Amino acid sequence: MSTAHTGTGQAPGRTGHAPGHVVVIGGGISGLAAAHRALDGGARVTVLESSGRLGGKLLAGAVAGVPVDFGAESMLARRPEAVELARAVGLGDRLQPPTTATASLWTRGALRPMPKGHVMGVPGDAAPLAASGVLSEAGLARIEEDAALPRTEVGEDVAVGQYVAERLGREVVDRLVEPLLGGVYAGDAYRISMKAAVPQLFEAARNHRSLTEGVRAIQARTAATVHQTGPAASGPVFMGIDGGIGTLPGAVADAVRAKGGEILLHTAAEELRRTGEGWEVRTGDRALAADAVVLACPAPAAARLLRPESPAAATELDAVEYASMALVTMAFRRADVADRLTGSGFLVPPVDGHRIKAATFASNKWGWIGAADPDLFVLRTSLGRYGDTADLAREDAELVELSLADLREAVGLPAAPVAAHVTRWDGGLPQYPVCHLARVVRVQEAVDRLPGLRVCGALYEGVGIPACVASARKAADAVLATLTPDIPASE
Repeated sequence: MSTAHTGTGQAPGRTGHAPGHVVVIGGGISGLAAAHRALDGGARVTVLESSGRLGGKLLAGAVAGVPVDFGAESMLARRPEAVELARAVGLGDRLQPPTTATASLWTRGALRPMPKGHVMGVPGDAAPLAASGVLSEAGLARIEEDAALPRTEVGEDVAVGQYVAERLGREVVDRLVEPLLGGVYAGDAYRISMKAAVPQLFEAARNHRSLTEGVRAIQARTAATVHQTGPAASGPVFMGIDGGIGTLPGAVADAVRAKGGEILLHTAAEELRRTGEGWEVRTGDRALAADAVVLACPAPAAARLLRPESPAAATELDAVEYASMALVTMAFRRADVADRLTGSGFLVPPVDGHRIKAATFASNKWGWIGAADPDLFVLRTSLGRYGDTADLAREDAELVELSLADLREAVGLPAAPVAAHVTRWDGGLPQYPVCHLARVVRVQEAVDRLPGLRVCGALYEGVGIPACVASARKAADAVLATLTPDIPASE
């Protein structure tokens, strides 16, 4: 937590002067979190959001009258930033862990239990895999070769899939790593940076000749940490919010307004330029003078705004790619389906050739969904990922039918839904290819040369909600430090 700024309504070091004005461009959770932090630091804040709603990829809705998430549905609880923000804006009593975390894999023609004892799908021991039936006999035998293989050098970075396949074989990647990483990034494991996406595996690869030995070392350290720190470290891995994670942006926005912040919807930042006193942000019909600016928008928008002042940062941001996907949320009569739907749902390895990439049994996973209408059962499927977007060109009704066809094959689902809703996330998730972190460093170094300007969001330090909040805090603290140069920011 920063100790450099207070919540007195005026930034330290500016006694007797009006508070500095911070303009935040982007009203997703990163922008809102940055605004919240800047207000606590004593700045005056204006948030600009080009669309008609706040929250970005967090979106609460309803299907058949049952409140659900149409975007992200949970946040990592063992990283504290998002949970802290939820509590700070009055949602602490609505935080809820999943009621079940028992997931399966739909692979090799059957639903199979998710094996235990792995790190993002990479096993430390083949025995749990053998019991699950996820891998073939040949795939299991290939894992054992890891112990005798010479070291695989990883250099400055390496693709997760490439490295794991070299050590343990492609089956581990295709049937375990791929669906798990895909659930986070909607990406391709053979392109995703191990250093960025699974840093503990990257360190294990650098420090151990054998990958399975490295995984066991990670697991031993985790067990020791849990033993030393007690219940806090062994608490829920993930957390949801009663009513949906999508209610978090609205609560943060309410807190921002209550602190005096201004939020403007349907207001796109069209131009950003330096002035003698700071910055000017031009929208369609006005020019806002700002002492500092936080860019909390996706790479294309950030690149466009930065190009006149930092061509180097803009060029790097132009190279960032995004994955698109769709979520199909359906409500069924519980009596028709509940006996066939156990656990929290299942993941689907792309190698198996099915349309859906995952199915979440929301009424099982979140108690508040199950309680909202005990006669209904809500589930959702996801379709599309990086490089696999053909189905996303189909009409909504077709995506529902594709989902139902796969659900019938996977679990024998006998009924039609009483209601369905399709949510499309075009360009929803930034991709983290090999050397992504080096690109982020180059962007941040270029931006750091612009006084009073910082960037934050999902493409910089992680796509999860806690990482976005942490990125926002960091950006807000940095610009606050430029408003209060006599007091350095510290964490």
